[in-house]
Amino acid sequence: MKAENLKTIVVIGAGAMGRQIAMNTALNGRGQGYRVILCDTYNAALETSEKWVIGYLDSRVEKGRLTRAEANLTSSNLILSEDVQWAAAQADFIIEAVVEDLEVKRRLFETISKLCRPDTILSTNSSNIVSSKLADVTTNPDRLLNVHYFNPALVMNLVELVKGPHTSDEAVETARQFAINTGKTPIVINKEIAGFIANRINAAVVHEALSLLEQGIASAADIDIACEKGLNYPMGPFRLMDLTGIDVNYLVRVDRYAESGDPFDAPNPLVIEKYRKGEFGKKTGKGWYDYSDGRK
Repeated sequence: MKAENLKTIVVIGAGAMGRQIAMNTALNGRGQGYRVILCDTYNAALETSEKWVIGYLDSRVEKGRLTRAEANLTSSNLILSEDVQWAAAQADFIIEAVVEDLEVKRRLFETISKLCRPDTILSTNSSNIVSSKLADVTTNPDRLLNVHYFNPALVMNLVELVKGPHTSDEAVETARQFAINTGKTPIVINKEIAGFIANRINAAVVHEALSLLEQGIASAADIDIACEKGLNYPMGPFRLMDLTGIDVNYLVRVDRYAESGDPFDAPNPLVIEKYRKGEFGKKTGKGWYDYSDGRK
């Protein structure tokens, strides 16, 4: 499938990341004539996403960033569906954004790769599970790769395209042009590596930030301020962990440590404590910061 032939883009997984990827595609792909299908087997996730879509587009109109006609066109091009099998059959390009669970992803790719056309591009948004772990259950794995968006996907410009040993050059080029067509800046990672580029660099920053906190050198808030005001980071490491989920940090570190055996890759004791308490960040109301009063 070449980029100029893309028409129907399917995003599987209606969580926060999936719906933002779908919205970004619908907004920026208007000129390309993209039809976007956001699908999830959980009706509650779709209901939440439907309310979010309406609220997001209304806010853009109120702020003067979209006309009402543009918002209506975007809304009409963004379809929500519980029928993943139907959506896969329509797709030219699929972006998976479900839970970070290898077995869940393997079952999904085994199913959808048999339902879609042989030239449909298949991608996972995972920043931790490389596509080679899905290739053996995927029909025509030459069209499979990682297309990794950063959170929040509507704001962050970078998209990492990770080529597995099974991935064709054409699939990478189609994904690269698709990213450009939807307002993103893509980079190509020629070899699979855990964490890819940006997250590997960020992991080193987070590791040092946690070490400083663990030693009592400074508070989480002051470490964040040092990064934001001194290093010009848009968001400090603790604020970022709260946004992306401390549970995600924990699970990624567990997986990476299981593969490498390197103590550097193991989850920090402070992260383990937060995980056990269920303090995952914004989504639970408490992480490194307390969000129960609606602030931050």
